[in-house]
Amino acid sequence: MASSKSIHVDVDGVAYTDDVEPRLLLVQYLRERLGKTGTLIGCDTTNCGACTVHLDGVSVKSCTMFAVQADGHQVTTIEGMAQNGKLAPLQEAFHQCHALQCGFCTPGMIMQSASLLEENPHPTETEIRDGLEGNLCRCTGYQNIVAAVKSVADGVNYDDSGVSVAESLADDAPPAADPLLGDASKTAGVS
Repeated sequence: MASSKSIHVDVDGVAYTDDVEPRLLLVQYLRERLGKTGTLIGCDTTNCGACTVHLDGVSVKSCTMFAVQADGHQVTTIEGMAQNGKLAPLQEAFHQCHALQCGFCTPGMIMQSASLLEENPHPTETEIRDGLEGNLCRCTGYQNIVAAVKSVADGVNYDDSGVSVAESLADDAPPAADPLLGDASKTAGVS
């Protein structure tokens, strides 16, 4: 058995010092030692991207990186994206745009999307699709994922109710007539 090595790593803003076996994968360290279970293990071969985290702000697939390689570095997981109990704009956009179905790929997709937007704050749809190429989703067909990333790139913000700021401004307009309910102004607020 290999001897352990001491590592010092900052994960989601918290400093950790641990003794780890040199062969321990970063994804295993995050999940098993630190309880960061939002980082998922999908393929163990870098093909799916479910294990994507940021190492010093750069996306890496933690299933093929050893924990000892993170020594002295900053790691951000999906849990580290939210601040003060509030979802990050990208997380909120994934939620509001229905950019997930089973959710297995979502943490890795969000982490990769954050890197993409850091490198290219205003990507085209094609650039978004190219930027997410190493992350697989078997459920959504990617359209809503691309829409979520594009909404953040376009500066769409969601208020606490999940309504985009643009939609909430449109709510000030008089309600339109509904073909099934008749004059919507008479039924406004009826659930």
